[in-house]
Amino acid sequence: MHSREIVRRAIEFGSPPRLPFWQHATSAAPDDVWDIWEMDRAQAGWFFDHPGLDDWGCLWERTDAKSMGQVVAHPLADWAAFARYHPPRPRNPFYFDRIEPMLQQAGDRYVVVTAHFNLIERLHMLRGFAETMNDFYAAPKRIERLLDLILEFKIEQLAELNRRFGDRVHGIFLTDDWGTQQGTFISLELFDRHFAARYARLFEAIHRAGWHVFFHSCGKVNAFVPRLIELGVDVLNLQQPRTYGLETFGEQFRGKVCFLTTVDIQTTLPRGIESEVREEARQLVRHWSTPAGGLIVFNYGDPAILHIPEGVAEIMFDAFINATDCWREQDSHGE
Repeated sequence: MHSREIVRRAIEFGSPPRLPFWQHATSAAPDDVWDIWEMDRAQAGWFFDHPGLDDWGCLWERTDAKSMGQVVAHPLADWAAFARYHPPRPRNPFYFDRIEPMLQQAGDRYVVVTAHFNLIERLHMLRGFAETMNDFYAAPKRIERLLDLILEFKIEQLAELNRRFGDRVHGIFLTDDWGTQQGTFISLELFDRHFAARYARLFEAIHRAGWHVFFHSCGKVNAFVPRLIELGVDVLNLQQPRTYGLETFGEQFRGKVCFLTTVDIQTTLPRGIESEVREEARQLVRHWSTPAGGLIVFNYGDPAILHIPEGVAEIMFDAFINATDCWREQDSHGE
């Protein structure tokens, strides 16, 4: 069975023959997902490895850490600028011209196209984070108008992606970081008021194209997970299992959504203790997946920025490969 079908079965709980892997680090583990980031490259110059101005008018600078940096100048810091503000052209050929040659490298893998910075992330990049938090109470109508502008761009861009590439793409990877280490930035009530219906539209557009919805969010986003599932997320990319409560979180949601996950990137992997890495991988398979599917192994992809010791990622992959025997143990105990 080829990689594309194994990934599809994991997402749709169709009993894949093994765990699928999203990793490009080693030949010792499967490499089932081909991810393409080129739709996010800015014609103005910004990309993840290149700070500068992006096409929304946000100015990025690098921090001391090796990372994509952060927005330091917000084009809508003054709401007066909104009256003359224009977003990028969503069907600009620039966003799509580099995708074709990358598709040709996919082989039989499952193809994901990323679309970073969706509703909340693009909103506070345009306006400023503190200002955005205040605006939920002081200027909610303006928030609504700006969110609609962002959403229409995303839907149009995805429509053009579908027109050009159709079923050669299999999933869309969306990012919106919603949490701190303690909880979400805003209440579920505010999320439902401003975001739920818009996410539903975005997810529906992706499903209508025949693609799966992958959704990434950092932080302790437990409170939003049931709603995200209701709204149509197929795969949740969550990278801090210890933050969510590894066992209780998994038992609450396994079988309801597919997880794209890894051994904890903030605690377990940086410590680099082999026995801990192997045990957490086993616990993730046990508590976050089912024999019918629901788990894709994920590689963060930049061990240096996380201070992960050399070789630890390979230990994690090996642990996941050998962890599915816990499904047999569950069956034998009637779980």
